[in-house]
Amino acid sequence: MSRLAFRPSQWLMWVRRLLHNDQLLLALLAVVVGVCTGGAVILLREGMDLIQALSYGSDTEYLGDLVRGLPWWQVILVPTAGGLIVGITLKFIMPNGRPQGVADVIESCAMHGSKMNLKAGLGAAVASALSVGVGGSVGREGPAVHLGATVGAWIAAKLHLTRSLSRTLLGCGVASAVAASFNAPLAGALFANEVVVGHYGLSAFAPIVISSVSGTMVSRAMYGDFPAFMIGEHPIGSALEFPAFAGLGVVCGLIAVAFLFSVRRVEMGMDGLSLPRWIRPALIGAVIGGIALFYPEVLGVGYGTTDKALNSQFPLQMLIILAAAKFVATALCLGGGFAGGVFSPSLVLGALVGGAYGAVAAGLYPELSAGGGAYVLVGMGAMASAILGAPISTTLIVFELTGDYALTMAVMIGAVMASVMIQQLHSRSFFHWQLSRRGLDLHGGFASALLRGQTVATVMTEQADVVPEALLLPGLRQALQQSSVGELFVIGNNDRLIGTVTLADMSEAAFDPSMDLLVNAGDTARRKPPVLCPTDDLERALKLMHDRGEETIAVVADRESMRFLGLARVCDVMAAYNRALIEARAEERA
Repeated sequence: MSRLAFRPSQWLMWVRRLLHNDQLLLALLAVVVGVCTGGAVILLREGMDLIQALSYGSDTEYLGDLVRGLPWWQVILVPTAGGLIVGITLKFIMPNGRPQGVADVIESCAMHGSKMNLKAGLGAAVASALSVGVGGSVGREGPAVHLGATVGAWIAAKLHLTRSLSRTLLGCGVASAVAASFNAPLAGALFANEVVVGHYGLSAFAPIVISSVSGTMVSRAMYGDFPAFMIGEHPIGSALEFPAFAGLGVVCGLIAVAFLFSVRRVEMGMDGLSLPRWIRPALIGAVIGGIALFYPEVLGVGYGTTDKALNSQFPLQMLIILAAAKFVATALCLGGGFAGGVFSPSLVLGALVGGAYGAVAAGLYPELSAGGGAYVLVGMGAMASAILGAPISTTLIVFELTGDYALTMAVMIGAVMASVMIQQLHSRSFFHWQLSRRGLDLHGGFASALLRGQTVATVMTEQADVVPEALLLPGLRQALQQSSVGELFVIGNNDRLIGTVTLADMSEAAFDPSMDLLVNAGDTARRKPPVLCPTDDLERALKLMHDRGEETIAVVADRESMRFLGLARVCDVMAAYNRALIEARAEERA
């Protein structure tokens, strides 16, 4: 029986020998990831609908219309109690007790070899399903992307794939999740390459496309082949209207910047209250319930509200009020600890802003207006592009959501203008802003990205010249003569790093025999030397070596205990960078 129990990696080797082609093998794995992710996204979506049905009595996407007929206490109680459950779930399941989303997927791909924790991925899906189901003003697509990436990363880990192949499978999970969520295979493939993988090399692009199509097929088998929104055609009557579309992009970019600042202010406000993190979503839920008493359209994913805006069912005043209410509700939920994505809220906000802008434009120049629905569509693309930092794939998502390709150039102009505005005034995207707040800067270019993608643990060596703190000068001289790097690491109790010793550190004591029995290694050591931790990335290591003029730097378990583990050498850091560079260039050529 034990001979038949192959490990996943053994099956992979057997299939590889059978196929004699790694690309064909990757294509087969892409299908597996696409099908599994498509099924996972269906389960996530059905879970959200089930929780909403239990909370409000129906799983309709027109949640605002349903809530208007409910008693006031239920409108407040559901998001409040739901927020409490979300907070408790995050506290006991998630690392650091915080939600996870697309930013964590980008971080995993860029910094951690595309490794993701399965327990955290499933916990994030549960917390997001609860958040959306109880009416939190968050999206369902971000959690789907995180879940899909977790599926791809888990399969890659089980098969012990290389860093490059693991990143491709993670991208496959992202692509199939987006495709299954939006019924948008083209957008899914481009989103994965544009936002997560970071290049369009054929070796990665081909399996990602296969996975995206596979996820779409699974989704269509469940929900059918229908666009999310049904609107009429809006042909552009005059080229003079394009400046108006560009102006809408600028407006959406400015609102996106204000939105990111608002999320940050909410986070700071929550920190200032000194409340436990797990109780914050309940407090925010009560505020959201209060807003929903007057404007229930702020609750949930908001696709019903978007559909009404597309079909011009709101007057100008209501569009402005709902846009402000949705802005506030989403900032509160994302900054206050609810789990979920930002894409759906950005679509709703963009639709409302675009509708209001279009109503004003039509009033000023009625003979040039393509109709309110056209501006709603442009607003959706512009706002989502600015917040997500993905103008190409976001534009395609809007097209595939609505089935309207007549406004291609208009949406592209709005998306580009909005993206330029947010990049100039704030950050590249909501996700990169989240990463920058964690101290992760992914803007340093190709070389920096390669260095940040590897840790000191991958290059450190335990073969270091260490001496005890009490070693006297004769032994210290002999150890220095035998040292391969001309530097000794002085160790105290519990392997604590005391300092380092070079010939220059010993000064006159190096040649004064009268001090042999008076001075030990601890006396001559250079105290508080520069150190690295195994989790530090190679970019930080190389910068520290350059700034301090060090060829070797000690590696310690952490900067509090200072327990000595080994050393990192500049030659090993550069060798690791060169290997990663060769691998990345090979991917791009493919």
